[in-house]
Amino acid sequence: MSTRLAGLSLAIAAASLAACAGGGTGTGASGANTVLLPSYNQNVTVFATVPKDTIGEELPSEGLGAINDPHWKATLGGFTQTKFSQALGFPTGTKITLENLSKNISHTMNVVKKIKKAPAKFPSSPSLTTNARGGGVLGPKFASGVLSPGKSVSVMLSKAGTYLFGCAFHYQDGMRDVIVVKAKATPGPQATPPGQ
Repeated sequence: MSTRLAGLSLAIAAASLAACAGGGTGTGASGANTVLLPSYNQNVTVFATVPKDTIGEELPSEGLGAINDPHWKATLGGFTQTKFSQALGFPTGTKITLENLSKNISHTMNVVKKIKKAPAKFPSSPSLTTNARGGGVLGPKFASGVLSPGKSVSVMLSKAGTYLFGCAFHYQDGMRDVIVVKAKATPGPQATPPGQ
């Protein structure tokens, strides 16, 4: 069996186990979330479990989709806490993991600016670095650095606030989002699955 098919078989087996443990989608008993991942074959749907306090990122067109969020009055895409693109929300003091879900595309997470309230007015062409910045603490100058496919980085959410952020490589492709860091913050509604 080729390495590629073996990897796909493992992914499908993991997906089946995740589906049994957590009902297939949403939050499972462990607090983990199930996320749709790109597959090698259009007839095979592959899911992965994103652990609690994790942000998964990939191009909206790879599987996360985009959402026209009525609260933020903006199109958000490429980042999720659950299954599809959504505005993000975590309590202050949470240590999160930012994970690149893409199979072959590198991404970043760069804070574009801090805002006080909606609407989310994303700048048209911000200058975003590919170098890590901010010492692993989310703030107005934070940048994750380049995350290769499947790689992750830890980020501490010690500073309350509302931040607009995006991918330095794919900002113009719709990888931009909002994260709210405050007590009892929760993620927003999810995008419609791509292709529906």
